[in-house]
Amino acid sequence: MRLEIGNRVRCTDGVYGELADIVIDPLEKRVAHLVVRPEQYKGEARLVPIELAKGRDDEEREIELGCTLDEAQGFESVHEAAYLRIGETPAEDPDWEVGVQDFLAMPYYAGAYGDPYPGELGDHVTVYYDRVPKGEVEVRRASSVISTDDHLLGEVDGFVVDADEHITHFVLERGHLWGRKEVTIPIGAVARVESDAVHVVLSKDEVGALPAVRVGRHG
Repeated sequence: MRLEIGNRVRCTDGVYGELADIVIDPLEKRVAHLVVRPEQYKGEARLVPIELAKGRDDEEREIELGCTLDEAQGFESVHEAAYLRIGETPAEDPDWEVGVQDFLAMPYYAGAYGDPYPGELGDHVTVYYDRVPKGEVEVRRASSVISTDDHLLGEVDGFVVDADEHITHFVLERGHLWGRKEVTIPIGAVARVESDAVHVVLSKDEVGALPAVRVGRHG
């Protein structure tokens, strides 16, 4: 099954949404959960066990879940937010890890609109992050792929898994807007997977020598 980030996800009774991120057991190199963003509830991405998913062999490569739309809405929501001082991290949780993160800096108003504390707003950021099960990591389409000689090679596009949900290959997307190419890399070439990054044991030149296929989508 090929898990391509951004592809449509369908339940037994209709379209649910799209595959937003993939949650991995980094020791087993096995996909554990899918993060699915529902069409009707944009902010409520859900953590779906991989055992419910199966791929389709047609060109659309939709992912089918063995549950109803109502059942899917009962899965855990992954999104969290925290207002923190710059440099702080979200509080540790005994059951959850922090997955991918995004930061929103507060604007610096410098006393505008009667603010009695000019400058203090710049000391904090709002951190939006996903929570994933303990011991697991999260990868999204924007996640970096890094070579053994510390070059940024491109971004993760998806994963290929076998019948036991173990990863056999991952798909690297390289290039710029009008010249994107895909490179499929065996899991044996992966040194480690962490939240928002995949590290490979290949150099930049070695990855550049691998066969690549041009992809038509962009954006």
